[in-house]
Amino acid sequence: MSASLWGKIGGAGVGLAIGGPMGALLGALAGHVLIDGEDALLRRPPRDVVFTTALVALSAKMAKSDGVVVRSEVDAFERIVEVPPPEHERIKRLFDLAKATTDGFEAYARQVAGLFADEPALLEDVLDGLFHIAKADGAVHEREFSYLKAVAREFGLGDADFSRIAASHLKHPDDPYEVLGADRRMSDADLKRLYRKRVSESHPDREIARGLPAEAIRIATERLAAINAAWARIEAERGLT
Repeated sequence: MSASLWGKIGGAGVGLAIGGPMGALLGALAGHVLIDGEDALLRRPPRDVVFTTALVALSAKMAKSDGVVVRSEVDAFERIVEVPPPEHERIKRLFDLAKATTDGFEAYARQVAGLFADEPALLEDVLDGLFHIAKADGAVHEREFSYLKAVAREFGLGDADFSRIAASHLKHPDDPYEVLGADRRMSDADLKRLYRKRVSESHPDREIARGLPAEAIRIATERLAAINAAWARIEAERGLT
């Protein structure tokens, strides 16, 4: 994450721009109590700040849902979110504040869903990032999986979309079709069209064009690699190479 983004996250004004529980979280980080202004909803909050704050709040709540934050979860968060060394204490404080808030994860998830309502692909990016953090210890455990599914529901993502996203992380060895969200009965031509659509949707250049932070680009890059690996298996299976 760039130093300029951390400047925005640490500033008092950005909490007012975002409003709601995430704005209150950023207000607490900035050292003041946030009271939404009447025009808060009229100002479009920065997408990079919304994206990163969503990852902080929802990953902290996921860690709390397990009863304890293990070192691997915090390390995984910092692998997803690029934190400059001088800002390490700030991200740790933001993470701790999110764990301690009385707001449940649902409040954060609903706010993110509303803020990204016109760009649902960004909601998938946030869920992808949460999967990366969940599997930091080598596996996505049952309680984590249930939590992620509940977040997906709050995001308005259907079961098929959730299964497609989960498949690239759970690595079902015999079902590359699930990574693409494809049906095995689809024709070669339809599969190829779907594959190209998934590549277009997941290409890191789209995240760059949106002005999103480095972590969003990294998530998209890893998702694209999973899609390409699944397609290579399908090509081999169907003799398309």
